[in-house]
Amino acid sequence: PDAIKQARQQLAAGAIDAQQLRQIENEAIRDLVQQQCECGLHVVTDGEFRRAWWHFDFFDGLQGVERYDSEKGIQFNGVQTKAHGVRVTGKLAFGDHPMLEDFRYLKSVSGSAQPKMTIPSPSVLHFRGGRKDIDATVYPDLADYFDDLATTWRDAIRAFYDAGCRYLQLDDTVWAYLCSDEQRQQVRDRGEDPDELARIYAHVLNKALEGKPEDLTVGLHVCRGNFRSTWIAEGGYEPVAEVLFGGVNIDAFFLEYDNDRSGDFAPLRYIRPGHQQVVLGLI
Repeated sequence: PDAIKQARQQLAAGAIDAQQLRQIENEAIRDLVQQQCECGLHVVTDGEFRRAWWHFDFFDGLQGVERYDSEKGIQFNGVQTKAHGVRVTGKLAFGDHPMLEDFRYLKSVSGSAQPKMTIPSPSVLHFRGGRKDIDATVYPDLADYFDDLATTWRDAIRAFYDAGCRYLQLDDTVWAYLCSDEQRQQVRDRGEDPDELARIYAHVLNKALEGKPEDLTVGLHVCRGNFRSTWIAEGGYEPVAEVLFGGVNIDAFFLEYDNDRSGDFAPLRYIRPGHQQVVLGLI
């Protein structure tokens, strides 16, 4: 919303403080939730109005992670994002994350609707930079890194649950990248095996989901990269279907199927009826 954009500019200029910005965000989120309820939606979100990035802003709140200015941005089809990256400089952990308070506010204005929280999936923290963005003095053995990655997300899931969240969505671009011939080759070029990465990411997700309360629904949105109406990944789900659909203990998959880049429906044969729901984005 324009009001939030203007307020952020005012904050940068020193005209208002962070608390005043938050109040403006609160008002915009309250209005948004009301609009969603008036449309008859039973599940509402805050539109991620407090975020500049869907993933970096969450990573900023983790222990052991820092943002940096990278050499180039993320390359989409014909356009590139601002040049930011994240690197792991200490032991990963989830503490008193600021987005917990963001969720508490959403819940407070949701009325009878179900408030849904969205956070990036753990694989997103690793995939873009890989080994080079993980301090080797902190994690000389990547197995320890992936263990801590899973524990960090398990603690995050529990913390949001304790804050009252009963519907959590993990947003994940990486599974779509692992369907792309171009992206898979980039993984090989940096000395990694894309199929092994898929197995590692599935293991991390399952460890993060261990002990999940029965009344908490966790969904996984596989996103093909959307920025200024363009995209990153193309290719059907077959390269990851058995590992992802057949092996990850998620409650629901949200899959983009709006064009030929998504392939056919054959990979859905690995969905486990009675254990998982799948929602397809169709046109």
